Amino acid sequence: MSARIFSPAKTAMQSGKAKTGHWVLEFDPEMRKKIDPLMGYTTSGDMRSQIRLTFDTREEAVAYAEKEGFAFRVEEPKETKRRQISYAENFRYDRRTPWTH
Repeated sequence: MSARIFSPAKTAMQSGKAKTGHWVLEFDPEMRKKIDPLMGYTTSGDMRSQIRLTFDTREEAVAYAEKEGFAFRVEEPKETKRRQISYAENFRYDRRTPWTH
């Protein structure tokens, strides 16, 4: 029984950082998912794949996994490479390229 501890990144549909900054413990799947032949649903008998535990800090998540005896791996969050600029910077007079429609 192994688990993954990570801090979720913001989704592409968000402009803010809602639902980020916390740490999540998810269990790795123990068995493959299969397709129900009658309805076409994807099913699995693995109940642990439905569990998502959230923690305020990385240390709390690691301590919980160690206390329960889970094998785990920690995935560090990636830093954003994009520089934040304001809308007003589109209209600066000292731009490198002139702004046009």
